[in-house]
Amino acid sequence: MSPTELQGCLTFLREAERLKSVLRSGFSSSGRPESTAEHTWRLCLMAMVFESEFKELDFSKVLKLCVLHDLGEALHGDVPAIVQDQMPGKSEQERADLQTLMQSLPPALSTHFMALWGEYENAASPEARIVKGLDKLETILQHNQGANPPDFDYAFNLGYGQKYMAAHPLLQEIRTLLDADTLRRHQGA
Repeated sequence: MSPTELQGCLTFLREAERLKSVLRSGFSSSGRPESTAEHTWRLCLMAMVFESEFKELDFSKVLKLCVLHDLGEALHGDVPAIVQDQMPGKSEQERADLQTLMQSLPPALSTHFMALWGEYENAASPEARIVKGLDKLETILQHNQGANPPDFDYAFNLGYGQKYMAAHPLLQEIRTLLDADTLRRHQGA
């Protein structure tokens, strides 16, 4: 790697740090807002925990998709899951933001990262479909675990991301358990 490419990579990493400050609509178990970087970390951990169930997948690609899936949010923030369907252009904005973030990277690396992000966004591979499912499950897990405000809409969880659960039987098994948690939280809320 040339000195210029190395500087470009460091510039990218400095810009990507902004994801640590992007807050999501969910709350941690201590009651503070969760960051998108924290969500991404637990999504990666979740994939690692269940890696043995996904033997047919390229696990390196799974982790790369996990790491990159929300990186574009570093510039314009997170769109809460509950309103994503009402946000036309969300995907285009994230793509543009990711391209902006990666402009200092060597072109081949930027192209590779953008291709992975596009694969995730379009659920275009078995790995991307699994990561999409795990992403939705991690969000539901956090919603159920968080110290949320009294008006938190737990019922939303019951329909959220259902279309991605067909990607693997394990996703549906996890979903069944999380739906039971959601119902308990909803009835107690």
